[in-house]
Amino acid sequence: MMITKNELKYYSSLLLKKNRDAENKFIAEGKKIVGEAIGSNFNCEVIFVTSSFAENETELLEEISAKKINAIVVKNNEIEKLSDTVTPQGIAGVFIKPENPSIKSYDSRTPLVVYLENIADPGNMGTIIRNCDWFGITEIILSKDCVDIFNPKVIRGSMGSVFHIKFYKEQENKDILHLLKKQNYSILSADTDGKDIRILKKPEKSVLVLANESNGPSNEVISLTDIKVTITGRGKAESLNVANASAILLYEFTKDL
Repeated sequence: MMITKNELKYYSSLLLKKNRDAENKFIAEGKKIVGEAIGSNFNCEVIFVTSSFAENETELLEEISAKKINAIVVKNNEIEKLSDTVTPQGIAGVFIKPENPSIKSYDSRTPLVVYLENIADPGNMGTIIRNCDWFGITEIILSKDCVDIFNPKVIRGSMGSVFHIKFYKEQENKDILHLLKKQNYSILSADTDGKDIRILKKPEKSVLVLANESNGPSNEVISLTDIKVTITGRGKAESLNVANASAILLYEFTKDL
């Protein structure tokens, strides 16, 4: 079975956010990431592989076949059009975006929820998601102005962790934060002038807010914040990259859980 020009044009269009949103689909590429995706609860529409990849990665192809996922062999120049990378690995998959869970019925059972506000850089977003996955975070809330988590760079940066976590997309301004406060969660926002995270007594139920490093938490978030927290530095750097800061903060928050 071959891919037609129209199909190639259609699927490659999913590299753009407006088309991902319109079609509720996205592309994941690379051996590890596609492997993570097909092993998750995400529904796969089709897998594209080059002949050389199919010959060398028989185990993954057998797994794809066992799951009855349609796999199409494509040429190198065709996989390049389906890829966001300069040197594609030879495999890409089209997956269905999950529905955004209803926020009205949001009722978290976890002691720590992560809220991301205006994280605009795809690399930072991917790394934060990967860090959250490493430290056992199962739920992430995204503000309306965050980068699309199905952006190819985000998926790649997360190394497949995007398929392990449940995401909630804000529908109205800070609606989930208001809801979580009613559920007795304390809102802790990372900021440069906060309390030292190493000596802070952690609340039983916390929402850790990580905001855009250039702007910091918005006024709306600050108004809802119970405690501002920071990572105390010793050098002359103005601040930490938000993705690096997330790893330190998550370690401190989860070490006693």
